[in-house]
Amino acid sequence: MLIKEKLNELKIDISNAPKAVGYYLAYKKINNFVYISGQLPIKKDGTILTGKVGKSISLKQAQDAAYYCGLNILGQINMATDNNLENVKNCIKITGYVNSTDEFEDQPKVINPVSELLVKVFGEKGKHSRAAVSVNSLPLGASVEVDAIFETN
Repeated sequence: MLIKEKLNELKIDISNAPKAVGYYLAYKKINNFVYISGQLPIKKDGTILTGKVGKSISLKQAQDAAYYCGLNILGQINMATDNNLENVKNCIKITGYVNSTDEFEDQPKVINPVSELLVKVFGEKGKHSRAAVSVNSLPLGASVEVDAIFETN
Protein backbone atom coordinates (compact mmCIF):
# COMPACT_ATOMS: atom_id res chain seq x y z
CA MET A 1 0.00 0.00 0.00
CA LEU A 2 1.31 3.46 -0.87
CA ILE A 3 1.96 5.83 2.00
CA LYS A 4 -0.60 8.33 0.65
CA GLU A 5 -3.18 5.55 0.75
CA LYS A 6 -2.18 4.70 4.34
CA LEU A 7 -2.58 8.35 5.32
CA ASN A 8 -6.04 8.43 3.73
CA GLU A 9 -7.00 5.17 5.44
CA LEU A 10 -5.83 6.56 8.80
CA LYS A 11 -7.62 9.87 8.06
CA ILE A 12 -4.37 11.79 8.52
CA ASP A 13 -4.03 15.21 6.91
CA ILE A 14 -0.45 16.45 6.70
CA SER A 15 -1.06 19.42 4.45
CA ASN A 16 0.02 22.87 5.58
CA ALA A 17 2.88 21.96 7.89
CA PRO A 18 3.78 24.84 10.22
CA LYS A 19 6.29 27.32 8.86
CA ALA A 20 9.40 28.30 10.81
CA VAL A 21 8.72 31.35 12.97
CA GLY A 22 12.30 32.57 13.36
CA TYR A 23 15.68 32.65 11.72
CA TYR A 24 15.88 28.94 11.06
CA LEU A 25 14.56 26.37 8.62
CA ALA A 26 11.70 23.99 9.35
CA TYR A 27 13.88 21.30 7.79
CA LYS A 28 17.29 21.05 6.15
CA LYS A 29 18.32 18.51 3.55
CA ILE A 30 21.94 17.39 3.40
CA ASN A 31 22.65 14.71 0.83
CA ASN A 32 20.12 11.96 1.62
CA PHE A 33 19.32 13.18 5.12
CA VAL A 34 16.55 15.47 6.29
CA TYR A 35 16.88 17.17 9.66
CA ILE A 36 13.51 18.38 10.90
CA SER A 37 13.52 21.21 13.41
CA GLY A 38 11.60 20.76 16.63
CA GLN A 39 7.89 20.62 15.89
CA LEU A 40 5.45 22.02 18.40
CA PRO A 41 1.93 20.67 18.97
CA ILE A 42 0.28 23.13 16.60
CA LYS A 43 -3.19 22.16 15.41
CA LYS A 44 -4.54 23.00 11.94
CA ASP A 45 -6.36 26.04 13.35
CA GLY A 46 -3.05 27.41 14.70
CA THR A 47 -3.80 26.54 18.32
CA ILE A 48 -0.73 25.47 20.30
CA LEU A 49 -1.26 22.85 22.99
CA THR A 50 0.38 24.27 26.09
CA GLY A 51 0.96 23.35 29.71
CA LYS A 52 3.31 21.59 32.07
CA VAL A 53 2.86 17.84 32.44
CA GLY A 54 2.38 16.86 36.07
CA LYS A 55 1.04 20.29 36.94
CA SER A 56 -1.48 21.83 34.52
CA ILE A 57 -2.02 18.98 32.04
CA SER A 58 -2.34 15.20 32.28
CA LEU A 59 -0.28 12.45 30.68
CA LYS A 60 -3.12 11.89 28.18
CA GLN A 61 -3.21 15.57 27.20
CA ALA A 62 0.57 15.52 26.73
CA GLN A 63 0.28 12.40 24.55
CA ASP A 64 -2.32 14.18 22.42
CA ALA A 65 0.09 17.12 22.08
CA ALA A 66 2.90 14.77 21.07
CA TYR A 67 0.65 13.28 18.38
CA TYR A 68 0.28 16.75 16.84
CA CYS A 69 4.06 17.10 16.88
CA GLY A 70 4.18 13.82 14.96
CA LEU A 71 1.67 15.07 12.41
CA ASN A 72 3.77 18.18 11.91
CA ILE A 73 6.90 16.06 11.46
CA LEU A 74 5.05 14.16 8.74
CA GLY A 75 4.09 17.44 7.12
CA GLN A 76 7.71 18.61 7.11
CA ILE A 77 9.10 15.37 5.68
CA ASN A 78 6.36 15.47 3.07
CA MET A 79 7.51 18.94 1.99
CA ALA A 80 11.16 17.86 2.08
CA THR A 81 10.39 14.98 -0.31
CA ASP A 82 8.34 17.17 -2.67
CA ASN A 83 5.11 15.45 -1.57
CA ASN A 84 6.48 11.97 -2.26
CA LEU A 85 6.74 10.09 1.03
CA GLU A 86 7.69 6.97 -0.92
CA ASN A 87 11.18 8.55 -1.00
CA VAL A 88 11.57 8.07 2.75
CA LYS A 89 14.06 5.24 3.34
CA ASN A 90 14.22 5.45 7.15
CA CYS A 91 13.30 7.47 10.15
CA ILE A 92 16.63 7.49 11.93
CA LYS A 93 15.94 9.29 15.21
CA ILE A 94 13.45 11.44 17.05
CA THR A 95 14.03 13.48 20.17
CA GLY A 96 11.10 14.43 22.35
CA TYR A 97 11.19 17.31 24.81
CA VAL A 98 8.50 17.27 27.47
CA ASN A 99 7.64 20.40 29.47
CA SER A 100 7.19 18.64 32.81
CA THR A 101 7.60 19.00 36.54
CA ASP A 102 10.64 17.65 38.36
CA GLU A 103 8.51 14.83 39.78
CA PHE A 104 7.10 13.64 36.42
CA GLU A 105 8.99 10.58 35.16
CA ASP A 106 6.94 9.29 32.21
CA GLN A 107 8.51 11.31 29.40
CA PRO A 108 8.85 8.18 27.21
CA LYS A 109 5.10 7.54 27.55
CA VAL A 110 4.44 11.11 26.36
CA ILE A 111 6.52 10.56 23.20
CA ASN A 112 5.13 7.08 22.41
CA PRO A 113 2.32 8.43 20.14
CA VAL A 114 4.93 9.95 17.81
CA SER A 115 6.82 6.65 17.55
CA GLU A 116 3.57 4.75 16.99
CA LEU A 117 2.46 7.21 14.29
CA LEU A 118 5.73 6.93 12.37
CA VAL A 119 5.56 3.12 12.39
CA LYS A 120 1.87 3.15 11.33
CA VAL A 121 2.71 5.38 8.38
CA PHE A 122 6.10 4.02 7.28
CA GLY A 123 6.08 0.46 8.65
CA GLU A 124 9.58 -0.90 9.32
CA LYS A 125 11.09 2.24 7.79
CA GLY A 126 9.43 4.25 10.55
CA LYS A 127 11.25 2.46 13.40
CA HIS A 128 13.86 4.76 14.91
CA SER A 129 16.15 5.46 17.81
CA ARG A 130 14.81 7.95 20.32
CA ALA A 131 15.37 10.15 23.31
CA ALA A 132 12.64 11.56 25.56
CA VAL A 133 13.73 14.21 28.03
CA SER A 134 12.19 16.57 30.53
CA VAL A 135 12.65 20.32 30.12
CA ASN A 136 11.71 23.24 32.33
CA SER A 137 9.90 25.12 29.56
CA LEU A 138 9.37 25.16 25.80
CA PRO A 139 8.75 27.93 23.26
CA LEU A 140 5.31 29.56 23.45
CA GLY A 141 4.47 27.47 26.52
CA ALA A 142 4.19 24.30 24.42
CA SER A 143 3.81 21.07 26.36
CA VAL A 144 5.89 18.98 23.93
CA GLU A 145 8.40 19.47 21.11
CA VAL A 146 9.80 16.75 18.85
CA ASP A 147 12.53 16.86 16.21
CA ALA A 148 13.49 14.15 13.74
CA ILE A 149 16.11 12.88 11.32
CA PHE A 150 15.14 10.96 8.17
CA GLU A 151 17.05 9.24 5.38
CA THR A 152 15.60 9.67 1.89
CA ASN A 153 16.31 8.47 -1.62
